[in-house]
Amino acid sequence: MFFLKEAALKIVVCVKQVPDSAAKVVAENGRPNWGDAPLVINPWDEYAVEAALLQKEAHDGDVVAISIGGENAKEALKHALAMGASEAILISDAALAQADSQAVAEVLAAAIRKLGGVDLAFFGRQAIDSDTGVTPAQTARLLGWPVLSLVASIAGLDPAGKTIKVERSIEEGRQSVTARLPAVVSVVKDFAEPRYPSFMGIRKASRANIPIWSLADLGVSVHVRNTWPEVFNPPARAVVTEMISGGSPKEIAEKLAEKIFAEKVL
Repeated sequence: MFFLKEAALKIVVCVKQVPDSAAKVVAENGRPNWGDAPLVINPWDEYAVEAALLQKEAHDGDVVAISIGGENAKEALKHALAMGASEAILISDAALAQADSQAVAEVLAAAIRKLGGVDLAFFGRQAIDSDTGVTPAQTARLLGWPVLSLVASIAGLDPAGKTIKVERSIEEGRQSVTARLPAVVSVVKDFAEPRYPSFMGIRKASRANIPIWSLADLGVSVHVRNTWPEVFNPPARAVVTEMISGGSPKEIAEKLAEKIFAEKVL
């Protein structure tokens, strides 16, 4: 059994291991393939970790990082630990191999309930591999908590009074929202620049014993509702470039117009 030590503020931050953002994905045998690109912590989740750590430092709290995946997902957790997270938990189960966002939300909600007494659950805005951006809201719905999405700053947090006030970054500008704790918060890049892991933090993370929870440990079973039976590369398009020259701008424009009408663009 895993327990958080008593703290003024109990925080969970959910992170994901993803292919490097510079990786080029292609379809091979009906499945996505990122080649030999390294796996890294989801860049959006670094902002979530930073947001969680700032609240930990301001309110004498604890931060537990949670990730779902195989053994390599521990690297994302170690990154969070190196940044300053207090503990880390990996949720790993063969039944989660094809989990969709709703199944992931069910598992994360169960893990948060198992930890008990959590005040805040932080998420990055979205994951760069799936880009759905719906897991924070789905998790909040399952927990019965308010969800504060697209958060650019926390204007006020009162752990004793169980309230939080945030500013959301929306197209029209900033929106101020107040909610009761516990709550789910997903953050955007405006929140704060993620700190670099310290040397001591990296050493500590490398030696960390990260417990692994299965679905049985959480007492849940998941039902995958959406699957991708096959993916394929978009058809390649042949592109031909032709330079139009002439003795004057008028002549060039006339040639261009003739080409446009010949190709039935207009």
